[in-house]
This record gives sequence, structure tokens and C-alpha cells, in this order.
Amino acid sequence: MAHATPKAKTKDRIKLPFTFDADKMLAEFEALKLKNFEYYNVIPLRAPAHTVDSSIPMPPPAADYADGSWCDWLDTEHLETSLYLKSVVDTFKENTKVTLVRLLRLAPNSVVQQHTDPTLGLEIHSSVIRLTIPILNKKGVQFFLNDTEVPMQPGECWYLRLTDPHRVLNNGATERVNLTIDMIPNDWIRSVIMESEL
Repeated sequence: MAHATPKAKTKDRIKLPFTFDADKMLAEFEALKLKNFEYYNVIPLRAPAHTVDSSIPMPPPAADYADGSWCDWLDTEHLETSLYLKSVVDTFKENTKVTLVRLLRLAPNSVVQQHTDPTLGLEIHSSVIRLTIPILNKKGVQFFLNDTEVPMQPGECWYLRLTDPHRVLNNGATERVNLTIDMIPNDWIRSVIMESEL
């Protein structure tokens, strides 16, 4: 009796068929009037429900914060007041369970050292996946995955297998800003990723 061939591992980077208006996203980011920061800054747009609404009881602690099933998730005030960013997130919320959503800021002349995110890959059982949409990504910003640069441009949407080693360099004169959207993968997003891989 023949055995089924194991499914090949997904590519480590896949550009998805979604394009968003980077200028609108940047304008809403700037409208948040966020404070200056050193090195790295995270702005939650969708977060664990109990951190957004104090009337919601705190769930038991999770072994892995990235595992989206450990709590309910709500949009934060930052997202509620950013209508275009909300529409970007809603593109995915309409089709799958979106968990953690953040704006990730990396200061000029800063580095995110090489690391892995053990649960952020399609191949991992009970995983969450992360989609990355660059907003401000000027000259001098480089994202490396498996020691190869990923040529992400503002407004593009990428699936990156973050269980693999990755690092970020910002040798530019301005901060780098990415929108990241975490979700529990279902048949819809798996199909989008697999079809985009071809």
C-alpha cells in the first residue's frame, strides 16, 4: 500500500494578492500623534479583550502569548479612530479570526537582532500566522529572513515564515513602521497563501 507523500514546506516568504494604500495608512499613523521613542516601539491596535475593557475578566495566563486561542480579542481605541487601518484589518476579520494587531516602529540606526518566533508558521500545529504590511519603509531598511533580504514595499502584504531566523536593519534616517496582523489560520487564508505561492 502506497503512503501519502508529506506536504512540502511552504516557502519562507510569499507576497499575497492584497495591496493597501500606504499613504492613507501613514496619515492615520501620524494622526495618532505618538510619542518619540528609543529603539523599538509597539502600538497595539487589537489586543487581549481584558486589556482593552477592564470589565472583562482576565483569563488564565497563557504559555504562549502569540497563541490566539487563549483569550478574546478587541480593537483598541487607536484602531477605532483609524478608519482606513480598521478597513485593512477588517479585510481579514471578515474571513478568519484575527488576534493581535500592532504597529511596529523601529528607530533610525537600529537593529532587531536575529531571532525566531516559534509559533508563527503554517507548519506548526496550533499556530498563529502573522501577515506584514510595511507602511514606512524607506532607504536603509532591510528585513532578512534566512539570511536573504525580503523586498517588501509599502502597502504590500506578505506572509513570512517567522519560525525561521530573521532580523531587521534600519540604517535609514527615518523610523520604520510596519502593520502586523496575527490570525488563527483557517482554510481561507491557507488557500490564499498556497495559491500565492504558485
